[in-house]
Amino acid sequence: MEKKVSPAKLLANIDIFANLDTRSIELIAQRMKLVRYKKDDIICNEGETGDRMFVIVGGEISVLKKGNDDSDIKITTLGPGEVAGVMSIFEKDVRSATLQAAETLELLVLDKDTFQEILKRNVEMANKLLAHLSRQLRAETYTVAKLLSGDVDKRMKIAFFDSKPYTKSVFTQNNKEHFSLHFFEPRLNVDTVSLSAGFQVVCAFVNDDLSARVLEQLKQNGVKLVAMRCAGYNNVDIDAAHKLGISITRVPAYSPNAVAEHAIALTLALNRKIYRAYNRVREGNFSLTGLVGSELYQKTAGVIGIGKIGKCLVQILSGFGMNILGYDKFQDGEFAEQHKLAYVSLNELFAAADVISLHAPLLPETYHIINKDSIQKMKPGVILVNTSRGALIDTSALINGLKSGKIGAAGLDVYEEEEEYFFEDLSDKIITDDTLARLMTFNNVIITGHQAFLTKEALSEIARVTLESIIRFEQGGRFRELPNAVLPKGEKEIKSRAGV
Repeated sequence: MEKKVSPAKLLANIDIFANLDTRSIELIAQRMKLVRYKKDDIICNEGETGDRMFVIVGGEISVLKKGNDDSDIKITTLGPGEVAGVMSIFEKDVRSATLQAAETLELLVLDKDTFQEILKRNVEMANKLLAHLSRQLRAETYTVAKLLSGDVDKRMKIAFFDSKPYTKSVFTQNNKEHFSLHFFEPRLNVDTVSLSAGFQVVCAFVNDDLSARVLEQLKQNGVKLVAMRCAGYNNVDIDAAHKLGISITRVPAYSPNAVAEHAIALTLALNRKIYRAYNRVREGNFSLTGLVGSELYQKTAGVIGIGKIGKCLVQILSGFGMNILGYDKFQDGEFAEQHKLAYVSLNELFAAADVISLHAPLLPETYHIINKDSIQKMKPGVILVNTSRGALIDTSALINGLKSGKIGAAGLDVYEEEEEYFFEDLSDKIITDDTLARLMTFNNVIITGHQAFLTKEALSEIARVTLESIIRFEQGGRFRELPNAVLPKGEKEIKSRAGV
């Protein structure tokens, strides 16, 4: 069981109490009350008058702010040892946010009346706190002076939406304090776009909403560049962005190996039923019944989309001794000859492949490229893997193919309606998407939550390339001058100077 930190130690790490002696800190700690909350309990509401501070002993607090439609938007999360509402113990203070228990929660609570009673009886403590507040006031006065003199942090500010701990870590490391980075947990949409006020640059991800309505609000808020930290941009209204004068950049190829290797991992796990064997052994069941797989050697692999990722996959598959068929609108004859890749039509690929892996972009001509008709053309028992875009597959047709046995197994890192689910912890909620829930019932389907890109190398490359585009923007580059700029249809995008 995890050992809890003492109340006095928690207080000693709070800035305002840090300079007090041990006896004073222990005196305050003794007068604090331990309060427990259940998950989703409201601790205090935005706008109400507060008269107590909270120190988190165990669990997490969600910090919520009202959106444009009066709905609650999660801004950040506070964990053990963190504090909220310090100023409320000095004077009644209007709460700037709603605090809600994100899970079972234990708080130490100190109310204003108790604190002021302690101060009245302990003049020395009061003097030390007054000295601390005085130093803080001097620091604030210095900051105001800097503002008036123009000697302020002039770094360009970037707002990151849909940020996760790994996002903050890798961008902070690669930034080297060049820009002022601000990380927001919520996804970008019409309710959260107000958070972009004061930023010239917004860094967005695959499930952020960059429709014309959101882009218009970004424009009003002063945003001039949207840097997508991903390859895809089908969630961006490119025409609207360019009409509004907002530049769009992306990361066209952060680590082809990461995605190709994940596709192989799904293939092997399905073919050799690794996931089923793992679950059995965990329960003490060492039976091999139902775990018969097939050798990939001399089987046929079909790769749809022979771009950077597709080429990495071809090289890996050739190491298994597989016969490799490829389909792509643009054919690289030299690569095909080097790696014994045969370019064929889609129908030929469907008819011959034992394993089919999708690595095509989502375009009107590739939407539902796997559908009822194409599945009927496939070999019985084919393994289908998708680490590209969810909407390449008609999920209803896939389910029917699994039920009939035409598709022997499916490995999906993407799903066409994934935006409400992927990247989030919903373990305590019900999956209300009936199609996704049905997919999860098959014992020959593996679903991962869009994690194919998630390697240390890929994350570092995403950060590097994204920041490179922003640096060029800072230097005065706009639209066509930016590396990896997304331009209106028909215009050729400029590649990164580093050759990404």
